Amino acid sequence: MDPEREKKRLLKDIAKSLKKQKYKFYKTNSSEALPALAKFFFDIYKIIGPAQVMLEHARASNVLKTLIIENSLPQEIREIRQELEEEAIRKKAETMDTKALANDLREKMINFYASFKGDKVKEIDSTYNLLTIFLNFINLDFYFFLKKFDSGLPERDFVYNPKFETINAEYISDDLKDFLEVLPLMSRSADWDGLFDILKTYKEAEIVNRSAWKKIIRNLEAVEKEQVFELMVRHIDKAPYYKPQSYPPNEKIVEEYLNKVKTQSELSVQKILNERQNKKVDQLLKAVFGTTAISRMRNYTEKENLKFSKKMLGGYIYVRPLNYIKAFLLDYFKRDIKALMDLLLVRGKWSTNLMSQQLSEAFHTVMEVSDKLISFDETLADEGERGARIKQYMGRSEKDKNAMVALRKILKETNEEALGLIQVTAQNLIVIGKSLKLVLEDYDKKPHELITNWKEVEQYTEKDIKTNITEIYKRIYYFIQLLQFYVKKG
Repeated sequence: MDPEREKKRLLKDIAKSLKKQKYKFYKTNSSEALPALAKFFFDIYKIIGPAQVMLEHARASNVLKTLIIENSLPQEIREIRQELEEEAIRKKAETMDTKALANDLREKMINFYASFKGDKVKEIDSTYNLLTIFLNFINLDFYFFLKKFDSGLPERDFVYNPKFETINAEYISDDLKDFLEVLPLMSRSADWDGLFDILKTYKEAEIVNRSAWKKIIRNLEAVEKEQVFELMVRHIDKAPYYKPQSYPPNEKIVEEYLNKVKTQSELSVQKILNERQNKKVDQLLKAVFGTTAISRMRNYTEKENLKFSKKMLGGYIYVRPLNYIKAFLLDYFKRDIKALMDLLLVRGKWSTNLMSQQLSEAFHTVMEVSDKLISFDETLADEGERGARIKQYMGRSEKDKNAMVALRKILKETNEEALGLIQVTAQNLIVIGKSLKLVLEDYDKKPHELITNWKEVEQYTEKDIKTNITEIYKRIYYFIQLLQFYVKKG
C-alpha cells in the first residue's frame, strides 16, 4: 500500500476517534484547539499554582531528602539518628574519652545502617521518586500554555475569569508532548497522601487541596485511558505513528544519606578531638612561654603558605612546631638551660662518665639545632638556595607541568628536613629531661650517688639549685609534650 495513502487513512481514523470522545478539546476539520482544552488545564493550574511557588527550590533541597528518609524510620531509629548529631556527640564527649566515644558512635552507626533493609530502601526511594514526578508535573509551564488561549491571563491570579479562545492547535503541540511525558506517571494508586504529609511538614502548610488533587488524578487517568492528547498530537502533527516517551525517575537517595550521616559524625568526633588537642597545646604553650602567640621563623611561615595554596600545593606543614623550637632555643635553652648544663657538667663531679656524657651529647645536639634552624630558614628566603628555586618554579608553574613537579619535590624535601629537626630536638630533650629527673632524685639522696660534690656545685650559683632544676625539668617536660603532637603527625 502507498505510505501516503495509509497515512491519510490513519489520520482519518484518528479524527473519527476524536469526534466520538466526550472530551471536546479539538476541532479535527480545522486543526483547532478549543476553549474546553484550556479550561481542563486551567482547573489543574488553579490547584497546583500555589505549590509551584511553595516548592520552587524543593528539587535541590537536601532538607526535603532527609525528611523523606527520616519520616519513614521507627522512633527508636530516629533516636539513634539524633545521637549521631554533633550536639549529642558533644554532650557525650563531656563524660567520655575520645576512644570510648568513637567506639560508641561506631556501634550506633552499625545499628542505624542495619535499619535500612531492602524493603525500607525501596519505600524511601519510591517516595522520593514520587516527589520528583509531582515536581515535574507542577513545573510544567501551564501559564505559558494557557496564555496562548487568553493573552490577557495574569499569572497565578485565580480570581480572574479567563476568556479562552479557539486557537491553531499547532501552537500547543509541543506543550501537549511535554505533558504526555509526565501523564503516564500520575498514578491514582501512588501514595499521594503520604507525600503530601511530608510536604506539609516541610513547608508547615498544605501544598495542595487534597480532595481537589484526587479529582485531578481521576481526570488525568480518564484522558490517558482515552488517549485524548496522544490522538490530538498525532492529528495535529500529521504523525499517525507518534508514541509519547515517558521516563520514570529512578533515583537512589539512601546510600548518599548514610554516607553523609557517617561522615558528619566522624567529622564531629574529629572536631572535638582537634579542639581538645588545641586546648592542650594552648595550655602547654602558656606553661612554656607564658603566651600562645609564637612567631619566630622568617620564611618558613603561614604567610608563605598562602601563595602555595593558590597553586593547590600543601606548602610548609611544620610552621608551628618550628616556631616553638626556635623560640624555646633562643628564650630558654641558650640561656637558662645552658647555664644549668654548664653548672652540672663543668662543676659537677659525676660518679659515672656515661651519664654525664649522654647529657652533654644531648645538650650539644640541641644547641646545634639552633644554628641548623637559622640556616634552614635562610635558605628559603627569595635569595636563598631553596627560596630562589621556589620563586623560579612558581613563576613557571602556570605553563610548565614540570615546574609543579619540581615544586612538590622541593616542598617534600623541605618538610622532611623540618620534621627531622623536630624529631632530633624532641629525642634529645627527652634524654636531657630524663637525666635531670635522675639528677633531682640524686640531690635528695644521702649519700649522693650520681653527683658527689653538690655542696661545691651550689657555691657557683645564686639560685636555689633544686628549684632551678625542677623548673627547667618541668619546662622541658611540657615542651616535649608539645612537640609530640607534631612528631606523631609526621
